[in-house]
Amino acid sequence: MGLMAIHKMGGIRLVSEEIQDILHIDVAVLMGANLAPEVANDNFCEATIGYQGSAETRALLKKLFQTENFRINVVKDAHTVELCGALKNIVACAAGITDGLGYGDNTKAAVIRLGLMEITKFVEHFYPGSNLETFFESCGIADLITTCYGGRNRKVCEAFVRTGKPLKVVEEELLKGQSAQGPLCAEEVYGMLKHFKMESKFPVFCAVHKICSGEMEPANLITCLRHHPEHH
Repeated sequence: MGLMAIHKMGGIRLVSEEIQDILHIDVAVLMGANLAPEVANDNFCEATIGYQGSAETRALLKKLFQTENFRINVVKDAHTVELCGALKNIVACAAGITDGLGYGDNTKAAVIRLGLMEITKFVEHFYPGSNLETFFESCGIADLITTCYGGRNRKVCEAFVRTGKPLKVVEEELLKGQSAQGPLCAEEVYGMLKHFKMESKFPVFCAVHKICSGEMEPANLITCLRHHPEHH
């Protein structure tokens, strides 16, 4: 999924907010480390539902969705749940780029850590008051790890770097009609960060957009990691 960016105002609009305003209904969001083929095979996994409404409805949502192999935790921090689900795709693209460059698990671990730091800072800046514990739910670090190792965004960006083919061509060849959400989300996020002159605080997010759009060589991602503000 992606964000809805409002570049003229410099702000962001979440999909759930748009649905709520158009349909005038309460909206819950479900995110987590849920690669679709594994869910379809009934492999054990966890997910997070974010809902800001009543405790009774949160309990009902848990009852409706939870099964023996699909375990649910419901939190009130719905915006953080939704933002984690979108922003992790950008970090997964960065992981795929390092895979395409031939780097190993140590580098990918650095991408995951620095990417998580950028996710938390982004959420806190645009939606202050988020609960730190939400980032340790399935929608947070668990989904980030899974996507950086097994998701379509990682897969597409690795092939994009290895083959040198246009991103659109790689998507068509590998995903058979599906799309990688990471490059689109990175474009939306970059527009907001540029508006607020915050690019230097989110080098991984910005590098993914520039690499996917052809403005930056993939190898320069490593330079961004070396000089990340978390190292200063």
